[in-house]
Amino acid sequence: MRTLVHLSDLHFGRVDHTLLAPLRERIEHIAPDVVVVSGDLTQRAKSEQFEQARAFLDTLPGPQIIVPGNHDISLYNVFRRFVKPLARYKRYITDELAPFYLDDEIAVVGVNTARSLTIKDGRVSREQLAAIRAQLAAVPASVTRIVVGHHPFDLPDHFEDGDLVNRAPRAMQSFAQSGVDILMGGHMHASHTGSTAQRYQICEYAALVVQAGTATSTRGRGEVNSFNVVRVESQKVEIDRYGWDAVHHHFELVATEKFIRAGNIWTAQNEGLMAAI
Repeated sequence: MRTLVHLSDLHFGRVDHTLLAPLRERIEHIAPDVVVVSGDLTQRAKSEQFEQARAFLDTLPGPQIIVPGNHDISLYNVFRRFVKPLARYKRYITDELAPFYLDDEIAVVGVNTARSLTIKDGRVSREQLAAIRAQLAAVPASVTRIVVGHHPFDLPDHFEDGDLVNRAPRAMQSFAQSGVDILMGGHMHASHTGSTAQRYQICEYAALVVQAGTATSTRGRGEVNSFNVVRVESQKVEIDRYGWDAVHHHFELVATEKFIRAGNIWTAQNEGLMAAI
């Protein structure tokens, strides 16, 4: 079994600093094999915000798979936005925009969905999808395949289709060819887990979607600060959601969902939700 901590939308520059130490302590206690951060490390892509994000990431265990979000591209500086959109991200966080982790149980592929030509929306290109297919083609069939991006490839019904990453249907067809098992993302500041089967009717294929809320931002959008712990086995995935307890000042387990795989189709196990925020 492999354990991944899934953080998203840290938004340094709009961070509740009282959460940082309890979050770090909880992650240390979980002792993950991999830490995943699905974008928006900063609020406005400023150097000091990236420095703060880097300092916090350095307190967390590794290896780390990190991808940028739309907030990690300068908004008001036109030169930086269109000529050097991720220069500061590369300087302070990582110059690897397509990070990759592989061991004998999991393969984790990061994809950059942030773009200069849009304020908040994201996109995945044909070249990126081809690169993911090439990476996963060399991965043994027994390995669980995970793709991490900032913008979501799937969302619950009450969200607009426009909230999905651009070219999501094409991406899903590509992921089906590669046997991608899990799609991790953020962006919406809303926690969600589920199967892609309802939105995407792809023969004998349904991936597991794991969306994270914001771990540390003051902009919760109606949801408490939270993060996910994803425990992966060959035919089973268990997802724990930890939420901020403002009374006791710690992150506590608030929900657990279990999914099982039959062939290339992931579905929810009956045990389902333990609790709700």
